[in-house]
Amino acid sequence: QVQLVESGGGSVQPGGSLTLSCTSSGYTLDYYNVAWFRQAPGKEPEGISCITRGNELTMYLDSVKGRFSGSRNKTVNTVTLHMSNLKPEDTALYYCAAERFQLCRNIVGGQYTYRGQGTQVTVSS
Repeated sequence: QVQLVESGGGSVQPGGSLTLSCTSSGYTLDYYNVAWFRQAPGKEPEGISCITRGNELTMYLDSVKGRFSGSRNKTVNTVTLHMSNLKPEDTALYYCAAERFQLCRNIVGGQYTYRGQGTQVTVSS
């Protein structure tokens, strides 16, 4: 059973930066495509990005392009979401999801097997 754990969330002022991490206990993420999502209260989840097993990153959410990026560090079994120039509308619960047998475009559409509990990001002045 893949158990995903996110970390790195917190409160930040507009214009600030945060780096979120997603790691798995017991299983390597090397064989999984891993996506980041966010969900604000009362809203549907939004697929932000997805990185393939081969380290190909695709950003799916237009509102964060140019501000967010992603990476994978296989040495420490972690997939990271780098967020900069944060805005109040970025406030949400951010979570990662992993799937071994779906393309990234399907994963961000909700077709995944494993997801973490999430980490809260709050952007306010």
